[in-house]
Amino acid sequence: MQRREFLIFAAASSLLSGTAGAAPVAGTSLSLPVAINKSGRLRMLSQRGAKAWLLLVLGVLPDRSKSILAQSLASFEQILGELKTLQPGDDIRGLAQALEQDWRVYRPLLADLRADPKAVWSHCESVLAAAQKLTAAYEKAAGTSGGQLVNLSGRQRMLSQRMAKAYLFRQMGVNATEAGSMLDTAMKEFAKAHEELKAASQSTAQIKSELALVEQQWFFFQNALQLRAATDRVKAASDVATTSERILEQMDLVVALYERL
Repeated sequence: MQRREFLIFAAASSLLSGTAGAAPVAGTSLSLPVAINKSGRLRMLSQRGAKAWLLLVLGVLPDRSKSILAQSLASFEQILGELKTLQPGDDIRGLAQALEQDWRVYRPLLADLRADPKAVWSHCESVLAAAQKLTAAYEKAAGTSGGQLVNLSGRQRMLSQRMAKAYLFRQMGVNATEAGSMLDTAMKEFAKAHEELKAASQSTAQIKSELALVEQQWFFFQNALQLRAATDRVKAASDVATTSERILEQMDLVVALYERL
C-alpha cells in the first residue's frame, strides 16, 4: 500500500474509532504525542457532536448526521478511557476528571433532539474548554516543539467543526450574534494557524503537500460559510456540513504526520 493510501485509510478509520495516530506503546500505555492527539480530538468531537445535533434538528442530511453523532459520542467515550492509561501527575488526572464530569452533563443533551439549543451551546463550550486545558497539559508534559505542532494541527480539526457549528446556530437563530462572532474568529484563527504550520521548520515535504490539499478544501469551505443570505437554507447547511467533514479528514492526515515525527 502506498504511503498516501495508507494515511487516507488510517484517517478514515480514525474518524470512526477515534484512534488516529501512532499505536500505544508499552502495553496499554500511550505516548505523550498520542495523548496530545487524542485529547485534542476530544476538542473536535465536542464541536462535531453539536454540529451533527444541529443538522438533525434542522432536518439536514439526517442519515449522515445521525451516523456522525453516533460516531462522535462513541469516540468521545472511547478516548476518555484510553487517556486513563497516561495521566502523569495529579494535574492531568484532575483535568481529565473535570472533563469527564462536563461530558456527563453534555452527552445526554446531544442524545435528545428536544434539548434546549442554548443548553447545548453552553455545555458544548464547557466541554471544549475542559478538553483544551487537558490537551495543553499533555503538551506541557511533553515539552517538545513536536508536541506543540500536534496540538496546533489538532486544533485545526476542532476549528473546522466549530465553524460549521457556529454557522448552524446562527442559521437556527440561537445566540445568532455570538455565533456570528464565533464563526468570524474561528475563520481567522484557522487561516493564521495554517500559515504557521506551513512555515514550521519541522513540516516535511510530505506535510506541506498535505497542507496544500487542506488549503484547497479551505477555499471551498470558506465559500460555503460565507453564503449567509442563501435562498436555499437546507442546501447551504448541507454544503457547510459536507465541506467541514472534508477538511476534517484532510487535517486528520496532517495531525497523524506530525505525531509520527
